[in-house]
Amino acid sequence: MSSAASAEHHKEGQEASPKLVVAISVDQFSSDLFSEYRSTFRHGMKRLAGGAVFPSGYQAHAATETCPGHATIMTGSHPGRAGIIANNWIDLRVARDDKTVYCAEDERVEGTSFGAITAATQGPYIASAWHLLVPTLGERLKATSPQSRNVAVAGKDRSALMMGGTDVDAVYWWKRKGFATLSDREVGPPIAALNARIADYIDQARAPYPVPDHCAARNNQIVVSDNQSVGTYDFRRPEGTARIFRGSPDFDKVTIEAAMALIDSMKLGQGEVTDVLSVGLAATDYIGHAFGTGGLEMCIQMAQLDRNLGLLFEHLDAAGMDYVAVLTADHGGHDLPERLRLQGVPDAERIDPNLNAKFVGKQVKDILKDSSDVPVLHADSPFGDYYVSLDLPAERRAEVKKIAMMMFAEHPQVEAVFDHDMLSALPMPKGPPEEWTMAERTRASFHPDRSGDFIVLLKKAVTPIASGGPGYVATHGSPWDYDRQVPILFWHKDLAHFEQPLSVRTVDIAPTLAALIGVEIPADEIDGKCLDIDGGKANSCER
Repeated sequence: MSSAASAEHHKEGQEASPKLVVAISVDQFSSDLFSEYRSTFRHGMKRLAGGAVFPSGYQAHAATETCPGHATIMTGSHPGRAGIIANNWIDLRVARDDKTVYCAEDERVEGTSFGAITAATQGPYIASAWHLLVPTLGERLKATSPQSRNVAVAGKDRSALMMGGTDVDAVYWWKRKGFATLSDREVGPPIAALNARIADYIDQARAPYPVPDHCAARNNQIVVSDNQSVGTYDFRRPEGTARIFRGSPDFDKVTIEAAMALIDSMKLGQGEVTDVLSVGLAATDYIGHAFGTGGLEMCIQMAQLDRNLGLLFEHLDAAGMDYVAVLTADHGGHDLPERLRLQGVPDAERIDPNLNAKFVGKQVKDILKDSSDVPVLHADSPFGDYYVSLDLPAERRAEVKKIAMMMFAEHPQVEAVFDHDMLSALPMPKGPPEEWTMAERTRASFHPDRSGDFIVLLKKAVTPIASGGPGYVATHGSPWDYDRQVPILFWHKDLAHFEQPLSVRTVDIAPTLAALIGVEIPADEIDGKCLDIDGGKANSCER
């Protein structure tokens, strides 16, 4: 039997594999949002909610950011195994002045930079999935069925690359005013035509979105600062404001259009073997950051997300193909503290602006009577991974680390500080993710060669944005369940509807899909387990 036929082979009497896997990630779509708006869904989300529903899915790790979360969905591996510890980390050994490494770049390319892409002497980063240390489902399928296509399209490069991997037949993401692809590839004609259509209207004025009746109660102004308020925006845009296009439902619509263009042009799901299409929808995340999760903006977005997903499923239905769809999220989200304090969360607050590597590092130097200008601590954000300078002697590095860890641990907004060596000694956690300790959650996103010398976790309801401003008033990234919990929804025409309220994990998605399409994944190569989504006496994990 050929490798292609092997991937399609099943036990006698059982149905053939679906011809297309459609894996959808809605950036920042928390279980809270799914629960809050579920009764209002009428289109694509309603269909998904009629399949196999796991409302208590978990991005089980502590670093609940976009890149680590997307790395779990199609690999079945926690970020610590996948090597994607955060969106950005510090590599003090990298051979360039900019030591910040982006998860979806190839910093080995001479002359590139991520943190200083506008500098005249440095070029932009080269988007790449080379940091991903494990194969995706699409890559595993291609290894056994070379005719299968592995395709990804998303609003962010890190979403498309982490779901598609390195062996992709087509991969696209939004860049400035259209969709781009890998540096060594040309944009194909269908996507080029879509980009041309987008260019015709992206800078034009846009009328407001209609406000659904159920959104009226959320139409309340929340003052963030003297020059910033949120809660009442209906996504109208004046002429010449393409820069805010991403933070609107329009962004998801064009991403869906790109997915449909690839389905049609590549005839995905219409051949003899199974194809994989990963779709990353980013508007919910941009809207969550800019306006929070509790206002009119998110309410309108949920209604439009439902409609846009409906367009995708109608398109697939019209093609008459047999497809299985799964929807989840890379992480949840946390509303802005100014609104949370009005809604029964008195401890919600913004982070101390002095809780960062620069300020704490200076205090450490003062204690050690170090008068040099060389920083002793490096970090990309006020929480997460902290690195001690390699320019220091080993003994001094140990002193800096000890003092800094103590100072962070004593801060009233810090929940825990974990040492690199302690985390290295911990096994990868197992069991129900809601029962994991903070150390276990941190271990799941820890990689010994990339993670910091120590890791800082903030207390619940602390927003790591010192001062909210345009485009950035709320965020995610914490080890708390509001950022970890995401829905996991499977749909296929033959699946019986059921709802399982107990916790599952996003790392369970890839092995569940793999069983449906006949891809064998050795259990010791991933962290997830297959979920039986048949809903009846049969077992979808034993096809």
